[in-house]
Amino acid sequence: MLNALLFDLDGTLTDTDTLHLQAFRQLLREYDGRALSQDQFDAQISGRANGELFAELFEGATALQCQALAERKEALFREMSPKLEPLPGLIRLLDHASTHGFGMCVVTNAPRLNAEHMLAGLKLSDRFDHVVIADELAKPKPDPLPYLTGLQRLDAHADQALAFEDSLPGVRAASAAGIFTVGLATTQTPQRLIEAGARLVIDNFEDARLWALLGADRAPAGSDDTAR
Repeated sequence: MLNALLFDLDGTLTDTDTLHLQAFRQLLREYDGRALSQDQFDAQISGRANGELFAELFEGATALQCQALAERKEALFREMSPKLEPLPGLIRLLDHASTHGFGMCVVTNAPRLNAEHMLAGLKLSDRFDHVVIADELAKPKPDPLPYLTGLQRLDAHADQALAFEDSLPGVRAASAAGIFTVGLATTQTPQRLIEAGARLVIDNFEDARLWALLGADRAPAGSDDTAR
């Protein structure tokens, strides 16, 4: 019986990848005039933690330089996102989970300043029991540790939980933790999400198949129940 929901943040609670792409493009232009395509961003950057990512993007830079570059990029992102919109159906899902006593946790590779900024921008700062920041753990996604930590903090078992993810590293992490993983097709194709381990792929939280998993009597009005 379900009693816990674990959510990624970027691309899952809100569609922010376009803003991250813009921030990375500006950073790379400032650094060495480099261009960044959408395909490169999707394949090499989306969903990854900053530590390993910035060491790859800026070969030859010191650890301190990479940290400064990461902080610059995240500051650009926060400047670009003073307000954010939740994905359709999210608020109804959070209300449903609260009414039924589900534990809820955010599990993100985003740095804490970004996570706090986004949750505040979404007006959701008080809706989650815990916020797990992967960079504050020994290993970020795609390692399962962030999701295992989320389960531990919610005092939940994997077979009692659903995880929601949009990125390939995130899907791999949640699946490896043994959680039924729902992929959000905001940043990757449904096929890629399924290949990474997603058991169900939806466009947003209004999908009738999600509400069937939750045991709801009916999907919300206007939901999309077309199978992928």
